[in-house]
Amino acid sequence: MVVSYVQLIERRYKGKLDKDADEFIGYAVDGANRMRGLIDDLLTYSRVGRLGKPFELTNLESTLDIALLNLKASIIENKAVVTHKLPVVMADGGQLVQLLQNLIGNAVKFHGKDPPRVHISVKENGSEYMFSVRDNGIGIAPEYFDRLFKIFQRLHTREEYPGSGIGLAVCKRIVERYGGRIWIESEVGKGSTIYFTLNKQKGVNKKNEEN
Repeated sequence: MVVSYVQLIERRYKGKLDKDADEFIGYAVDGANRMRGLIDDLLTYSRVGRLGKPFELTNLESTLDIALLNLKASIIENKAVVTHKLPVVMADGGQLVQLLQNLIGNAVKFHGKDPPRVHISVKENGSEYMFSVRDNGIGIAPEYFDRLFKIFQRLHTREEYPGSGIGLAVCKRIVERYGGRIWIESEVGKGSTIYFTLNKQKGVNKKNEEN
């Protein structure tokens, strides 16, 4: 409601008042939109555990296709290349779309001077599968690793990179639903690799032999 009324004021009175008034209205519209975004993100975060669907046989190659389609505009704009080889798992496909989309989206967003290059792979590691999402982006200093997966923790201003700082917190919550872990290895200027695991007993079924 606040967003709607503030936008109505902007449409009706922008340019009819003085310059300061236009600037204040702009601040109000921006603030209201960011608040709506934060509320939506909080709802997404809270629903991970409560509204997750039962696990079913899920081809992660097909799941990744959906995530890439959702990111198509950003991938094209940044000339990003995403390579991958993924298994078939017992999982909540919708949540894994969100997990992969968040990780790939971050890799594309935080790119350096070169076009983004993202590679997704998986290997067996005892009782779990270990996934990695590797990029050639700007990288992150080790002292910030602990903050990455906490809700609303940002390492850059909104002017530098858009977002609310909740994406990796959602990823962590999804991974933990599968009895897994998520962490990062990175070096400033040399890219990052985010690893996450899925516990086989929580649902990993078999490798996709076709890939």
